[in-house]
Amino acid sequence: MKRVTRDDVVRAVGPVDDITIAEIIGTEATADELAEAQAWIVNDDPLLNAGKPLPIGRVRELVDILTELETEEEDGKLADPVVG
Repeated sequence: MKRVTRDDVVRAVGPVDDITIAEIIGTEATADELAEAQAWIVNDDPLLNAGKPLPIGRVRELVDILTELETEEEDGKLADPVVG
């Protein structure tokens, strides 16, 4: 499977800082794993009700990164836009 690229991250997450992009790419996750992590963050109830085990490995790392990103945005520490 193809690892997630910078463009994949920006498409999935929106404009975020280069450090966050590097952290996400550094997990060596795939686009599918990034999508799964986002699904866990948006609403974990359907996944749990379907019997899906809690995320582990790269998906867990992505959940942690994306949760931290959401927390920063909620705290008013919005990330600098991506300059390409």
